[in-house]
Amino acid sequence: MNNAQLNELKTRYVASGAASPATQFAERAENALIWDADGNRIIDFAGGIGVLNVGHRHPKVVQAVKDQLDKVMHTCQTVMPYEGYVKVAEKLSQLTPVRGHGKVMLANSGAEALENAVKVARAATGRDNVICFTGGYHGRTFMTMAMNGKVAPYATDFGSMPGNVFRAPYPVPYHGVSEEDALNGLKMTLKTDANPRDTAAIVLEPVLGEGGFYAASASFLKAVREICDEHGMLLIVDEVQSGFGRTGKLFAIEHSGVEPDIITMAKSMADGMPISAVVGTDKVMDASGGNSLGGTYTGSPVSCAATLAVLEVFEEEKILEKSQALGDKLGERFAKWQQDFACVDNVRHLGAMAAFDVVADKANHTPDAELTGALCKKAREKGLILLSCGLYGNTLRFLMPVTIEDEVLQEGLDIVETCLKELSHA
Repeated sequence: MNNAQLNELKTRYVASGAASPATQFAERAENALIWDADGNRIIDFAGGIGVLNVGHRHPKVVQAVKDQLDKVMHTCQTVMPYEGYVKVAEKLSQLTPVRGHGKVMLANSGAEALENAVKVARAATGRDNVICFTGGYHGRTFMTMAMNGKVAPYATDFGSMPGNVFRAPYPVPYHGVSEEDALNGLKMTLKTDANPRDTAAIVLEPVLGEGGFYAASASFLKAVREICDEHGMLLIVDEVQSGFGRTGKLFAIEHSGVEPDIITMAKSMADGMPISAVVGTDKVMDASGGNSLGGTYTGSPVSCAATLAVLEVFEEEKILEKSQALGDKLGERFAKWQQDFACVDNVRHLGAMAAFDVVADKANHTPDAELTGALCKKAREKGLILLSCGLYGNTLRFLMPVTIEDEVLQEGLDIVETCLKELSHA
């Protein structure tokens, strides 16, 4: 079927809240390229929203999935466990920088991982409250919608959210929230809204994902760790988007040296196969009773096989080094754009987690969401998938596969530059 035929089916049968606004349908893909149902070649700077750090259909991952399909597709690991689940748990325990010996539970999505992290934290502390941050994004289930630091579009139409979730400001100096402001705000939340004695955990992203790719400083993260320790609260770090090599480290929190009690992860774990994980200190993870964690499909054999293959690719192909090198290339090009274009400001990257803000006025940092949307649309017309994000909808984020070929990278960046020339005033 071609794009037009598939769009007709989408309009008729897919719920509008779930339907993509895109009119092209993926037919096949390879590393950083996608071909649609009409045969058009498209450069992918989105990577399934950060899911494909080792590229579309990495040969080693594809082979691992095929091999697993010849053995076992599903048993439900709580009914009949299998080697893949415990091997993934072993690897993640060894690689994840939580305090002490790590234990692991696997789930299907980032939201499920965050839901279970909160469950574990409540079981371990006997407390209910959770503190999150402005601009944070944690998922689309009810608990994670309550935890999100942005309402639209995630919670706009769905009524009341669960309680016992409180908010503190995230440090984004560019938007007038200093590290000192954020820490004072967190302390005020603990004083006025969330009694520390009733608070199970503080949950944060070391780099805001949907919130705009703003990284918290090491000093801020260390201060939050100290506040948690002072009050007997757990620190949960959400690495769903920043994890698995995006920032040049396996996990972004490693840049700070801070050891959380729990880390959640999902995107890029298995190169597109659905899986997520909660990794935490053993005593914390063992706090809830038998059969209290899990689900029918959690940690499926096929997704576990893909995860193990991804971890081998990371080591064999030096993905972390490639991520840092990619980030340096992006940072260099972004810096040039910031000089050349009045609308490009606040260029930034941590490894290959790279972005810049699109503004109407650099002096006042005035967001220009309309131009941001137009740039994404124009890029798509020219054969490039480009994503926006941010609390103000004016951040262009770059999540191409870390394994992208240099000539494809440069071709895509040239498209972005052309769009900037056509739509903005140099």
